[in-house]
Amino acid sequence: MTVADIFEPWLKRWALVPDGAPIITPGSRLLPVRVNDRPAMLKVALDVDEKYGNRLMTWWGGDGSARVLAHHEDGLLMERAMGRRSLMQMAVNGEDDEASRILCSALARLHAPRVTPPPPLVELGPWFASLRVAAAQHDGLYSLSLQTAETLLADPQDVVVLHGDMHHDNVLDFESRGWLAIDPKRVRGERGFDYANLMCNPDLPTATDPARFRRQLDVIVGAAGLDRRRLLQWVLAFAGLSAAWFLEDDALEQASGQLKVAQIAASMLDA
Repeated sequence: MTVADIFEPWLKRWALVPDGAPIITPGSRLLPVRVNDRPAMLKVALDVDEKYGNRLMTWWGGDGSARVLAHHEDGLLMERAMGRRSLMQMAVNGEDDEASRILCSALARLHAPRVTPPPPLVELGPWFASLRVAAAQHDGLYSLSLQTAETLLADPQDVVVLHGDMHHDNVLDFESRGWLAIDPKRVRGERGFDYANLMCNPDLPTATDPARFRRQLDVIVGAAGLDRRRLLQWVLAFAGLSAAWFLEDDALEQASGQLKVAQIAASMLDA
């Protein structure tokens, strides 16, 4: 099946006009479209996690996330981000603090309770399976990250519906609607997990800078009302998990970068 074949039924179902080149991700196919001459984004999920992520987008109802215009089975039609601002560009061009505060604000809205129950979710604990494998094979920081994760998971606090993949390119500029999240995973757990992700973004060239780490830790603690030490523990746990995922993909350079983040967190916990 070609990419065009994937989109065609949805273009007909919702009377959509293509408005750009397809976007290919591991779990979905996206296409900029227009509906009633308004810009929108068509997303077709190809795996079960993306399908449940689409249901989560619908459940959030456009509060902290892009507004869903239509949803049916594997297909999702949502408003398209048309703003020119980028949190990644802000973070590397002197506005790192503001970018982190925007991400924290988006997370606070996503984590807020809703009246209706969420769609089916998975628990956070099983997500750390890859870290358990890496710790058994490589010990060192992987084992320390795993021990920290198991301590946190054994006594969760502030359990919420998580975004699961919160980083600078998953919160977009929707102009008058503000900064809104896209591409969630289907997971429930302690809210600190989502904030730890902000510290570990492997695409951010300054993520392994200790000075940047300390500064953004303080910014996020202040913006999100988190316990500083517990956030550090989540960063250590998440960075180890992220490194383990990269290890599985033979992305050794990225794994090494995430271990550097884990080491910074571990050093600050020992201080």
